[in-house]
Amino acid sequence: MTRLDEVEISKTILRTYHEKLLDALASDVIVVGAGPSGLVAASFFAKSGLKVTVLEKRLSPGGGIWGGGMAMSVAVVQDEAVALLSEMGISCKPKGNNLYAVDAIELAAGLCYNALQAGATILNLMTAEDLCLHHGRVTGVVVNRTTISGALPVDPITFSSRAALDATGHEAVLVECLRRRRLLPSQTAELGEGPMDAAAGEQFVVDHAGEVFPGLWVSGMSVCAALGGPRMGPIFGGMLLSGKRVAEAIITALTQTSQDARSPTPPPRATSPSR
Repeated sequence: MTRLDEVEISKTILRTYHEKLLDALASDVIVVGAGPSGLVAASFFAKSGLKVTVLEKRLSPGGGIWGGGMAMSVAVVQDEAVALLSEMGISCKPKGNNLYAVDAIELAAGLCYNALQAGATILNLMTAEDLCLHHGRVTGVVVNRTTISGALPVDPITFSSRAALDATGHEAVLVECLRRRRLLPSQTAELGEGPMDAAAGEQFVVDHAGEVFPGLWVSGMSVCAALGGPRMGPIFGGMLLSGKRVAEAIITALTQTSQDARSPTPPPRATSPSR
């Protein structure tokens, strides 16, 4: 067995994490919440070449996937989500009625693996406490350690980004940061998620994934919490497709912004001298 030095082990952890943390301070996209929609979105961001950092407040990424329904580790998706699972190498079994069963452990682990292999950075035990705004636009997320946040009087630090995605689920944490300050447009000012309606909820969470404030986007259950859509219970297809849809929209928006920034400003039009 190789001779080991305890202090060198500690130095390796500190140096490696310090490098990762420094690199994550400025990203193209920050995803807050490493649940199903956030992890799918992160995979698509990274595959497109965007620099993406995922912040997860819990020890384990995966959100509510692990427990399936009522602590039974089976996740259910509808047929529309099967192609996306296949693309990610995650297996599922048809069970009739357009429903497919997925091992919840495989789904959570597979989404994490896909995001990391695509190039996303995932930082767990990180809690979003606030948003950073400049000139009426979200420019970053204010972050603290989960073990510190709310427990000790310690200031957070800021991670900057060109876009922030609220994938925090029922709490819609980033949306709430703006809601309580009355900074959101009227359609997101008062509403919360509605009662259970699986079909309507699945459709709503995909159709309404998008930008709710300049620089702030929502996916997954944050869509329902922010915009008043119904909850859908233990079916995950809408969560996955919501993450894909919002990722495609953000990629398009950031690409267009980059192209506009590179476009030369036309010279001012010559005017005839006054007579």
